[in-house]
Amino acid sequence: MLLNNTLSEMRRMTFLGSSTFHNHFIESVQPLIELIDSLRLIGIDKDMDLPSIAVVGDQSSGKSSVLEALSGVALPRGSGIVTRCPLELKLRKLKKGPWSGAISYSGHKEKFNDPLKVDNLVREAQNKLAGNAVGISDELISLEILSPDVCDLTLIDLPGITRVPVHGQPDDIADQIKNLILKYVAKSETIILVVVPCNVDIATTEALRMAQDVDPEGYRTLAILTKPDLIDRGAEIDVLNIVQGKVIPLSKGYIIVRCRGQSDINNKIPLSKAMEMEMKFFRNHRYFNSLLNDGKASTQFLANNLTKELVDHIKKSLPYLTEQIQTGLVNVQRELKNYDQGPPLEVEKMGPFLSEVRALRIKHNKAFIHIYPIDYHNYYYYYYYYYYYLFFFLFTTKVTEMVDKYNEMHRGRELLTFSDFCEFESVIKDHVAALQEPAMATLKHVRVYYFHKNYYFKNYVRVYFFTRYALCCTPQKMINDIQSKQEAKVEKRIKEFIDMEQLVFTQDKVLQRKLDNSDIPQKAMMDPDTNVYDDENKIFNSKGCALLDTRNLVPDKLVLYYEVVYQRLTDYVPMLIILFMLKDAAKILRHQMLELRNEADVVKLLSEDSDRGRRRADLKQRLERLTQAQELISNRL
Repeated sequence: MLLNNTLSEMRRMTFLGSSTFHNHFIESVQPLIELIDSLRLIGIDKDMDLPSIAVVGDQSSGKSSVLEALSGVALPRGSGIVTRCPLELKLRKLKKGPWSGAISYSGHKEKFNDPLKVDNLVREAQNKLAGNAVGISDELISLEILSPDVCDLTLIDLPGITRVPVHGQPDDIADQIKNLILKYVAKSETIILVVVPCNVDIATTEALRMAQDVDPEGYRTLAILTKPDLIDRGAEIDVLNIVQGKVIPLSKGYIIVRCRGQSDINNKIPLSKAMEMEMKFFRNHRYFNSLLNDGKASTQFLANNLTKELVDHIKKSLPYLTEQIQTGLVNVQRELKNYDQGPPLEVEKMGPFLSEVRALRIKHNKAFIHIYPIDYHNYYYYYYYYYYYLFFFLFTTKVTEMVDKYNEMHRGRELLTFSDFCEFESVIKDHVAALQEPAMATLKHVRVYYFHKNYYFKNYVRVYFFTRYALCCTPQKMINDIQSKQEAKVEKRIKEFIDMEQLVFTQDKVLQRKLDNSDIPQKAMMDPDTNVYDDENKIFNSKGCALLDTRNLVPDKLVLYYEVVYQRLTDYVPMLIILFMLKDAAKILRHQMLELRNEADVVKLLSEDSDRGRRRADLKQRLERLTQAQELISNRL
């Protein structure tokens, strides 16, 4: 449950001492502060201002010393700009247990148990975010400290204000720092914690002037005066007047502290010892001891007062914050209705979404039918059949001429009925080899044909995925790559098949059926009553083969065998093209589209390169943040 005590009760308890204060409020203060930390963690501060305390001060104002005293750990120190990134310092008091810490930034998170590591870890984080030089960055570093010796508090430490750039710094470094500080202190929900040294003219400090610009009435500004041990003798009354609000009035007032100086650090005085020295300093001081009694001096009072201010600020802000979240949810949901669903924000949901996208390609005007129609009667195949059929008729004339020429050239002692298989084979090889060119031409025609067919799919992809450039280009590139590879496979297979056809081979039964259905037996003047077959196998016997083995029948037999070649090639070449260029290509494309959901760059594939797409993604992210914020607040109330 949230804190229910009244503001007056909180103020009264502040003066009862650290132990009493924390024992009374620890169970109610932490939920409030952790609620705001959780809201900031989910990024709700992008949509609305969250209650926070921003620490600002000029360089060398003692800001780091104050934060060290509050946190109990040594933060980076040095000359020039030491704080180069906003540092969210989350202090959580433990009832019991060992000290522990955690630092996180830009997706990196590291836990540790040694407080001496804080300095190096913060420096390392700043170097990664702002570079190893002296530049700054607006990326937030979060440092969480859990210890029995700290108060419950969250502060945002900002870079110290500078006026003159040092070596290696940009000329506009002062403006960069001021803009970064204004980004935080200009928010109406931010308590401004201004750190000012006692030994300077408070009216001239840049930090207080910036606070006055954004909070002219001083309602949300609390000033801390540091280094009271360094003021000139006789200036004590001036400091008292400042603390009492007689110089520059502030609604939240002033607190004076004395933290470790450089000499204390050089002498290795621990923070616990430094706090004891601080209390002794104020108790024994002629002018400032009254401030200790009034609760306006010491780091201990500062810690308690800051916790009280932050908790009170959160309590006052919660109703308005809840209202903002509810209003934001309604507005975002209303605007999202003007957009299609789009890709999910969660990486683990993007793979299934990609599968749904694949399914939509079929639902919407059957896009894949336009890519890979299994058309067995395509015009280009008819062209291929016609070409081979023309070869078939030309082949008869050429073979007759070839045989007559051969008979004239090779007339001699050999018997006229003797046929030369080598010459028969040579003729077939020459003509089969000539068929490779039209087969390749058919392949090229089909490739061009389906390249134009892919226009329908590519146009569909462009229309449907016009906001997602990577996803739009990927399928198109896949199609081109797949078709090129498949074309190379088909070309290789066709060449292999042409080479096989030059072997001049077919089964005896196949050739026998062709002979049976031809007029070659009649031309050989075989007696129909003569048994020229082996009854068992129905294959021409030696007598039948001898009757056919005459040079005059060579042209007819060559044409007959060419019919076998013609049939095989006119079937096989289109089948190769259909299998590799169409069916297998479609399978490969479907498989690769499925594999996209498992690729590491699925986020890139679903990224949308349009104002509309970016706006929808922004609205969906905002809706998720607001929904989580509403749940967090509901669970804590």
